[in-house]
Amino acid sequence: MNIKTVIAEGLSSLIESMDMEQIYNMLEIPPNDDMGDVALPCFKLSKTLKKAPAAIAEELSGKFIKSQYIDKVESLSGYLNFFVNKKEFICSVVEDVLAANDRYGSSSSGDGKTVVIDFSAPNIAKPFHVGHLRSTVIGNSLYKIFSFSGYKCVGVNHLGDWGTQFGKLIVAYKRWGDQERVKQGQIKELMSLYVKFHEEAELNPELDDEAREWFVKMERGDSEALRLWQWFKDISMEEFQRVYDVLGVSFDSYAGESFYNDKMQAVIDELETKELLKESQGARIIELEQYGMPPCIILKKDGSTLYATRDITAAIYRKNTYAFEKCIYVTGAAQSLHFQQWFKVMELMGYSWSGNLTHVPFGIVSLGGEKLSTRKGKVVLLEEILSEAIKKTTEVIEAKNPGLKDKEKVARQIGVGAVIFSDLSSNRIKDVSFSWEEVLNFDGETGPYVQYTHARTCSLIKKSGMELTGSFNAGLLTAKEEYRLVKTLYSFPGIVSQAMEELEPSIVTRYLVDLAQDFNRFYHELPVLVEDHELQAARLALVAASGITLANGLRLIGIDAPERV
Repeated sequence: MNIKTVIAEGLSSLIESMDMEQIYNMLEIPPNDDMGDVALPCFKLSKTLKKAPAAIAEELSGKFIKSQYIDKVESLSGYLNFFVNKKEFICSVVEDVLAANDRYGSSSSGDGKTVVIDFSAPNIAKPFHVGHLRSTVIGNSLYKIFSFSGYKCVGVNHLGDWGTQFGKLIVAYKRWGDQERVKQGQIKELMSLYVKFHEEAELNPELDDEAREWFVKMERGDSEALRLWQWFKDISMEEFQRVYDVLGVSFDSYAGESFYNDKMQAVIDELETKELLKESQGARIIELEQYGMPPCIILKKDGSTLYATRDITAAIYRKNTYAFEKCIYVTGAAQSLHFQQWFKVMELMGYSWSGNLTHVPFGIVSLGGEKLSTRKGKVVLLEEILSEAIKKTTEVIEAKNPGLKDKEKVARQIGVGAVIFSDLSSNRIKDVSFSWEEVLNFDGETGPYVQYTHARTCSLIKKSGMELTGSFNAGLLTAKEEYRLVKTLYSFPGIVSQAMEELEPSIVTRYLVDLAQDFNRFYHELPVLVEDHELQAARLALVAASGITLANGLRLIGIDAPERV
């Protein structure tokens, strides 16, 4: 039962100027229980109904027909406040959760629609560091949220495996590299070569010209250049996959920038045909000054391509291949201008679906307040962070519960969960200063706290020895802690919908903390395993509903929900 739907249906016959969906979207959850369970702010109705908000609320309160679900309707300061029948509400919500189980909170809003989500996208031959974590976990969570809402999702890892940086790496390897050292050091040795190139290029700028020449050779199919490039790529992919396996992240496509190398000429020809390309100092550009942006460079003066060329080509390919409803790009906020530019180019090319391209920016990740830089070797490797988190969790388990079954698996679930939760705990656009202390803090509003709460629900059910049939006496759940917990459970489907609409996983993360706190408040104030068999069954039903919702929410942000910790 959706109490908002019940109220919207009841109001739709009283407010002729609005349909049921519009009324539903206006309904709010009041900040405290004294103001009711659901409220309709009447201020937006004042203009169309030509009455004061308070008068509208008073009139509606007298006309609204109460039902088995609504006990009382009051008008207060321009708000129409609804007080639900607590017994009916509790029974309905808990039954809904238990019946839906791992689908509670899901919807069919995306049925028949495809969304492409471009995320993670690390650069080949550079280490997978903490700066890549944000795109990876935000994108992975959005993938899960959209899938939960009925969409067919296509997760694309648009690998940074093409560009002048590979010319730089080839130059560095040929000048200072050693095959055996690279085989031994793998991606760390490649990073050392990349850092050395930039140090030497500051003294000898001609190295940059040499690097550009090698990239042109790559684009023209030079066998030596492509052989080295493929070697560097294979080394990188091996490390990336190790990290993805630990994070529990997978992709439907690894088509990186190089995949579009033989597809770009057709796009360049299309831009020529549509008379969008202009020449500027030997380069080929699209002028965007009238739209308040610098020109979008399509070809450099040496004829090589850029990110924009490849992104435009990729978007056309994805639309033709997947027929997407929406294509989402999860990258740092620093790239916002880049996306604005080529999105505008897509519009100028006449593609009506260009408005369905969406950039999801996130804040900068810094190290002690300083910007991360692979060129300077100033990074914290993600694999090291995950290993440390798992190690710390293992130490805690050994100290507090050494007999725990599958403790290595649980340590991995909690340690990795702590890192992911820490990253997703704040609004994605917020800048993040990496701190070992913060990432490895398992106290307070953290992933381990939510996971522990879920494990507590599982433990209570197991200790009870009762079989949960879904039948219980909701009239026994009369305490304020019980009602508050049910209201929080009820809001979960709306939370999922909001997170999807706003492309903001932290909405789910913050909700999980609230739910865990409400459950623990209920648990500490009201004993569950009591002698009264009927009361125990009722409270266990509430415990089970809480456990289901916690697990569903954790899954949506890419975190496991162990039953024992």
